[in-house]
Amino acid sequence: MSDDSSTDADETAETTLGRIETEVAMLMRLGEATRRGTGTAEHRVLDRAAYVILRHLADAGPQNVSALAARLNLDGSTVTRQVSAMQRDGLIVREPDPRDGRGMVVSPTPTGLQRMAAVQAARTRLYGDMLAEWAPQDRDTLAALLHRLNRALSSRARQR
Repeated sequence: MSDDSSTDADETAETTLGRIETEVAMLMRLGEATRRGTGTAEHRVLDRAAYVILRHLADAGPQNVSALAARLNLDGSTVTRQVSAMQRDGLIVREPDPRDGRGMVVSPTPTGLQRMAAVQAARTRLYGDMLAEWAPQDRDTLAALLHRLNRALSSRARQR
């Protein structure tokens, strides 16, 4: 392979990475604008942080704040503040850790799970509407690639 073809490949890779960067930036911006601009109250019964915490607790079960912080790639003090606000709102409860009575674990309340399910259903309907004209295979591919991107982002964040 000549130096010219290597340079062309590098430029093509850089162009592709630039497109990815732009598309991810727009995805984050448009996702937030869509969430804020959606007329239904279901999208706004939880803030973004509470929704993510409740989704994780619903999937993984009760967790201590340290485990939540590690899973969400956040500082423990940030998660502690979010969990305290969620507890005041009746979305989670803190209970002694059954494995280690000295610690506390966080669990969702029925109210927290109900609100999370309402937001999840509203978002699923929204994406269903937006992607209605996509072929099922394209939706599956998008889901797989987004999962892969999130794994890479999470892995990168843990390395720091």
